[in-house]
Amino acid sequence: MRREGRAIKLAFTKKPAQNFRLLVFAIASLVLLAADRRGAIGALRSGLDAAVYPLQQFVSAPVRFAEWIRENVSGYTSILEENQRLKEDRFRLEARLAKFSALEQENIRLRALLGASIKIGEHFLIAELLSINLVPYEHLVLANKGSNIGVHVGQPVFDARGVVGQVLRVSPVSAEVMLITDPNHAIPVQVERNGLRTIAVGTGRIDRLILPYLSGSADIQEGDRLVTSGMGGVFPAGYPVATVVDISNTGSSLAKVSAEPVAPLDRIREVLLVWTRSDVQAQDKAGEAPPGAAVPHVAR
Repeated sequence: MRREGRAIKLAFTKKPAQNFRLLVFAIASLVLLAADRRGAIGALRSGLDAAVYPLQQFVSAPVRFAEWIRENVSGYTSILEENQRLKEDRFRLEARLAKFSALEQENIRLRALLGASIKIGEHFLIAELLSINLVPYEHLVLANKGSNIGVHVGQPVFDARGVVGQVLRVSPVSAEVMLITDPNHAIPVQVERNGLRTIAVGTGRIDRLILPYLSGSADIQEGDRLVTSGMGGVFPAGYPVATVVDISNTGSSLAKVSAEPVAPLDRIREVLLVWTRSDVQAQDKAGEAPPGAAVPHVAR
């Protein structure tokens, strides 16, 4: 009996507390619903979010910093790789540009030589220089054409601007050319302005000729152009040789006259080997093929 009475007592004593809590929860729910309808909950939520935001930023800062470092390192690596690729591309483009420039200059030189050959109106052959010997007392160049195509000793050699020299020695596949500035070379010339004839002699300087056989009263001036006179039968007449650059009278009967070659002898890379009309006529009479017959021929 005592146990049953105690259980009934506990049941009656706990039930009011549970009902009270239920009532409180119900009232709180109603209050929250009413507040939510009026927007008070949103304001409360915003306030809580504002209060919690610094904490969220503080907690997420290490993660964001690590992500920033990763992105920057990755971006820096990409920039370095792209910079290296751009450098390589620039080097390749510069190399191609240099090659194109060299080809353009070669094309200009060859076109100039072709134009000179048309003016010459003889049999001709373009030859490339293999080597250059410009010691003070010997100005020689080696061309890559020889006797197997008719190149012969004494043959005149030109470039696009004027006279270069003449063949000194010849082999089957090459020819040694003595430049007009060689001390052992002399070429008959005349002043284009008045036809005055004389001899131009090499000095051993690549940019200078002298005219040692002119009298002090000779009609010659600075700037006069010297051309081949055709005397001697080696060089055809009328082709540029040099320009007078200095005249001085030493008090003797002879004037001291120097001239600068028209052809840039220190920069030439290709030359024209020329067969004159007399060469061709001699070969024709002998019943042989004209010199350079295997190369382009300009009609006369």
